[in-house]
Amino acid sequence: MIVRAAAAALLLWIAGFMAFALFLPQPAPDGVVTEGIVVMTGGRGRVERGLRLLEAKQAKRLLISGADRRVRPHELAVQFKAPMALVECCVDLGHESVDTRSNAAEAAGWIARRRYTSIRLVTSDWHMVRARFDLRNATGDGLEIVTDAVPTEPGLIDLVREYNKYLLRRIAALIGI
Repeated sequence: MIVRAAAAALLLWIAGFMAFALFLPQPAPDGVVTEGIVVMTGGRGRVERGLRLLEAKQAKRLLISGADRRVRPHELAVQFKAPMALVECCVDLGHESVDTRSNAAEAAGWIARRRYTSIRLVTSDWHMVRARFDLRNATGDGLEIVTDAVPTEPGLIDLVREYNKYLLRRIAALIGI
């Protein structure tokens, strides 16, 4: 009985992992406009994507959640070749978060203060499922979240690690942690 239960659990994990790895989220379609953009730092292409979208007027403001405390707006503009006027007017640097869950909490506070009803979430394709889950938990159902995944080429180990983190977050949320 225990062996069968373990085998069933393993088969469920494998099936779930296959779906997770084969159907990674994609970039949002062009032309989708939201009130704000939230970029969760930690991977290549995320900040660049958020700045390009803001410059293209796909949102009013941009939050870069999890930015290093030492980063200043002018340094951000120089590093990512963004217009300084755009960064000064419309980019907020969030320095309070250290992981995906605290990124979501930081973003939820920013969204609530601005009373936004729609945001575009920008993060890596392999990270999007967990990031969206945490953001939804932090904001509730009243927020429209447009997922805009930055395409990457994650390795098998990275995908397994992320899938396990996602499963653990789902379990933690179920038991109220």
